[in-house]
Amino acid sequence: MPHTMLTLSKAARHICVPEKQLFHLAQQSEVPCVKRGDQFLFEHRELDDWAQQRLMKLSPNSLKEHHRRVTDVRKAEFNEDHLIESLLTVERIHPALPAKTKPALLREMVKAAAATSLLNDEEYLLRELAAREEAGSTAIGDGAALLHNRYLDPYTFESSFIVLGRTIQPIFFGCQDGGTTDIFFLICCADDNLHLHILARLCMLIHGTDVMTALRMAEMPDEMYKVLLSAEQELLKTM
Repeated sequence: MPHTMLTLSKAARHICVPEKQLFHLAQQSEVPCVKRGDQFLFEHRELDDWAQQRLMKLSPNSLKEHHRRVTDVRKAEFNEDHLIESLLTVERIHPALPAKTKPALLREMVKAAAATSLLNDEEYLLRELAAREEAGSTAIGDGAALLHNRYLDPYTFESSFIVLGRTIQPIFFGCQDGGTTDIFFLICCADDNLHLHILARLCMLIHGTDVMTALRMAEMPDEMYKVLLSAEQELLKTM
């Protein structure tokens, strides 16, 4: 749906933000949009990019409320919402990446994504990840980063999946607090609605549980996988 213009109501549903709140943000020029007559219109790709960056900067309470809304929507449609179980496997977890710089880390994570056989264009993904980092770091604090395309192309991946990497030593990845990063989630998503939901879920796990400590203590991929499965299950019990 690239370059498609969305009305206020459709845009609000797409990014799971209350319509009144999005209208207020548009009035204050805090979200990319154009006004035609009395109507605000939102370009799909620019709205997605804005929503991605906004999600990773929400306060704990705002993030919790947003996550509750998107989880309710997905449960109503699919009757379940276990994203880790459906998108991550033990084989997609790499606990000892040797990268010491951002470019090296991106190359290693793309190589790991290519090993799944679900990635159609390795060079394209690497360029897109680099472009996203140039626009703004995906490091979100607590030593974690959520790597993803700035603009989604549904043909990049055969289906949606997540790759998890942990570096041997923390690296500087552009986190706003100046801290280092050692846990990297690569979100490879063929669906923009699901992509935003994955971002919210991972942010909740990273900032709202002790999962980061447990991921650093785990030695093997299967241990890291069990940590994430358990954390997600516990999180969903509170929804």
